[in-house]
Amino acid sequence: MQEKPVTILGVETSCDETAAAVVRNGRQILSSVVASQTKLHERFGGVVPEIASRAHLEKILPVIKEAIEQAGVKPADIDAVAVAHQPGLAIALMVGVTAAKTLAFAWQKPLIGINHLHAHLQSAILASETMELPAVALIVSGGHTSLYEAESALELKRLGSTIDDAAGEGFDKVATILGLPYPGGPSIEKTAKGGNPKAVAFPRSLLDKESLDFSFSGLKTAVLYHCQGQDMKGNNRVASMSPQEISDIAASFQQAAVDTLIIKTLRAVRKVGARTVLVGGGVAANTALREGMQDMCDKNKLSLLIAPKSLCTDNAAMVASLAYYYYKEGRFSGLDLEPTATT
Repeated sequence: MQEKPVTILGVETSCDETAAAVVRNGRQILSSVVASQTKLHERFGGVVPEIASRAHLEKILPVIKEAIEQAGVKPADIDAVAVAHQPGLAIALMVGVTAAKTLAFAWQKPLIGINHLHAHLQSAILASETMELPAVALIVSGGHTSLYEAESALELKRLGSTIDDAAGEGFDKVATILGLPYPGGPSIEKTAKGGNPKAVAFPRSLLDKESLDFSFSGLKTAVLYHCQGQDMKGNNRVASMSPQEISDIAASFQQAAVDTLIIKTLRAVRKVGARTVLVGGGVAANTALREGMQDMCDKNKLSLLIAPKSLCTDNAAMVASLAYYYYKEGRFSGLDLEPTATT
């Protein structure tokens, strides 16, 4: 006898995307709605928590309503409500958690709290029917850069993480240094296309030879010193640079960041004897990283599962997808679930 399909509503408000999605059986995305706040934060060069939370308050109910309507389901068809409750901006998370708890209570459905970072990895697994284990998982985003050993969708052991700036944060800061638009990731990638990735020998911060932690602060500072001088008095130097010079700097920075991510991932692979590499998070949309990871996996006879570009940035489909596995094991949260800024 065929099992009843499990339909889950997911909610995501960990940073500056208000998102809701309906996913069936962990893989079938019935709807995925994302309201971006990029324009609101653009002039600040980064996310302003208070502005983000206010925008979430305005958008959360319309986004949830649209996701349900697009999916063609009714509250009675939904088996559980899932929400990203950690990590992220506390006042942003609060909006999504409150909405999810309210719906779970009103509809008398189970509530499932989901780790936002683990959900990013689920976006890499979502399109694959099988995954060879053990696996190493890289989460690379604006706020986080971490490596995990993945034994299943629910069993993750952290191997290393950033000790200062995350990779995505580095992209944003370097874009600001170069006078490029926010968000920095797409701007750097676009500008780097015409540049020489070997033009500037920026450092690859690998820490010690066994370390699986990340550090991008030094790389960011190297770009700053290159553009403004060691004495920081060259404030107008970028303004006088040619478009080719800026492209070369962008390409060289991007290559240094990508090399670091790949080298650390390969270290983790060798440490745990992994057969598969998973990659998720906003920076996973970067073409140079995707191509570099594929090349590394091909050379080392590894399977690569990388999130499709449409699911790299924050979304609720990954939240609802991961929640399916929690649902199957009866791992529910109480209505006292609280947002947590850290992991």
